[in-house]
Amino acid sequence: MPDQSYYNTVKRVLLGVLVLNLAVALSKLVYGWYTNSLSMVSDGFHSLFDATSNVIGVVGIILASRPPDPDHPYGHSKFETFSSLAIAVLLFVTCFEILQSAWGRFLNPTVPDITILSFLVMGVTIAVNITVSWYENRRGQELGSSILIADSMHTRSDIYSSLVVIGGFILIKLGFTQADPVISLLIVILIARMGLKIIRQSSDVLLDRAPISEERIREVVSQLDPVKECHRIRSRGVASEIYVDLHITLDACYSINEAHQIAHQAEDKLKSSIPGVKDVVVHVDPCDD
Repeated sequence: MPDQSYYNTVKRVLLGVLVLNLAVALSKLVYGWYTNSLSMVSDGFHSLFDATSNVIGVVGIILASRPPDPDHPYGHSKFETFSSLAIAVLLFVTCFEILQSAWGRFLNPTVPDITILSFLVMGVTIAVNITVSWYENRRGQELGSSILIADSMHTRSDIYSSLVVIGGFILIKLGFTQADPVISLLIVILIARMGLKIIRQSSDVLLDRAPISEERIREVVSQLDPVKECHRIRSRGVASEIYVDLHITLDACYSINEAHQIAHQAEDKLKSSIPGVKDVVVHVDPCDD
């Protein structure tokens, strides 16, 4: 499993992003309520769920950092993946809430008070979200953290929805009074797409989809001179914690000790060549006389 420094780093990133997301959400909610802008309030709730997802991420990381035990010999790292799924669920809850508000606004249309300050508030929050999403995604890629990558996608959806809100403000200024609930529906589509993407990526981990291609593993192991063939290759896990098992056939008949040393060389080669590989099981097949 990843070392404790990995989990501490991810937790620090999530806590920092949590503070920024709360500030963004409160700005949108307060000003949206003040100006009677449903699209801005909807976007504010979306940002608030960003902050909620950060809390879920922190809890997930704390659980994932627990050491292996007799019942969980591979550790608890998949709690990080489960947390990513929980973020996706929150995105769909957000969609439902926005749809309810949009339907109410269609039945009882009102025109929000759009001012220069409305554009300024949205512009500042977009700038903050762009910075947060870029930083969180970069750290997630560096650390191989599925929760940081999923959370950065959540924040990215907030950027898209904020841009759509600004477009709605322009339409309202041009006289399209029904633009506010229509824009809210477009935000729902954007949020739902992000939720589906997170579910797909998390399902790959939970269903043990191979994180490394067989060709890549075979290419690395075949660089060892004694290895004649590499087959029955399997890999699973998250980017920061990959498990590999494979069979190798040697080009000559070696003693048990020699074959054991070659298997260790294959393991070390994979760990040094492919980031994230934590454990390798090598089975040596008997050679052909």
